[in-house]
Amino acid sequence: MKIAILPGDGIGPEIVEQAVHVLNALDEQFEMEIAPVGGAGYEAAGHPLPEATLKLAQDADAVLFGSVGDWKYDTLERALRPEQAILGLRKNLKLFANLRPAILYPELAGASTLKPEVVSGLDILIIRELTGDIYFGQPRGVRECPDGPFKGEREGFDTMRYAETEIRRIAHVAFQTAQKRGKRLTSVDKANVLETFQFWKDIVSDVHREYPDVALDHMYVDNAAMQLVRAPKKFDVIVTGNMFGDILSDAAAMLTGSIGMLPSASLDANNKGLYEPSHGSAPDIAGKGIANPLATILSAAMMLRYSLNKAEQADRIEAAVKAVLAQGLRTPDIYEAGTAKVGTAEMGQAVVAALAR
Repeated sequence: MKIAILPGDGIGPEIVEQAVHVLNALDEQFEMEIAPVGGAGYEAAGHPLPEATLKLAQDADAVLFGSVGDWKYDTLERALRPEQAILGLRKNLKLFANLRPAILYPELAGASTLKPEVVSGLDILIIRELTGDIYFGQPRGVRECPDGPFKGEREGFDTMRYAETEIRRIAHVAFQTAQKRGKRLTSVDKANVLETFQFWKDIVSDVHREYPDVALDHMYVDNAAMQLVRAPKKFDVIVTGNMFGDILSDAAAMLTGSIGMLPSASLDANNKGLYEPSHGSAPDIAGKGIANPLATILSAAMMLRYSLNKAEQADRIEAAVKAVLAQGLRTPDIYEAGTAKVGTAEMGQAVVAALAR
């Protein structure tokens, strides 16, 4: 089994290194190959997604990704900025289903911004459509405003659009996932003002007829954002579009105590996937050895479960993370009085030690 290792920028190399140590501690044989991506790809080959990196990702059985981005690249034209690497990988690998679990470990209940009685026991899975919506819709750009009260002025514009096939395939993923969990699915839209999401709502409702054992409800995105912080445990599986999913999954991440705890999987139709923490490159703390590697380590566990058919090994990693948290070890982002503050490497080493036990 071949894994493409793409550390990227900022804290990416630090956290990916710890996930690789954890994978190497398993009684499995993986072929791992490292390649530059993002700002590192631009420095190495003049493009955030070098051809050799893309080919490696296409040839591998799975991709373990760190993070991309750094303020020093903000002056580059958009096509050369580090963030274009992840968009290019999603497009070229046809990764349309993004799974982002938000689980609050009992030991971190005090680190959440919500009261323990509101958030304890949280276990949500957000399924975000990943290759459509306003992020990829055409046409887009800057032009002279053709009509309306500001006709003749410069305007920026993007296009929100979804094809029926795009909605149906993500809906099937969501319903099938809900069948394996609590059999409750919430579809998040903005059908009251957006034609695109009235269409989304209609298609999801049609697909629901194939899954009568799953309870489906529809919720406007503004209400969903409010309910995530008011009564988050009312959700089980959430399915939504690219932009709404991007925003809501980051909000859900903070319910768990830190976005440094949130892994993710981006899958194609055959469950080949790219696995990454949901947080960014955090250039302000890069190189300080204080980043939380647990989201990346948990992303590696998701990789074993979804793409490499190693569910038992995934269970082992997740159990090791729980054991380390039970020991009271905390990186700065989840630290609270009475626990032991450790750095990136120390947290990774603790997970490896817990695996051995």
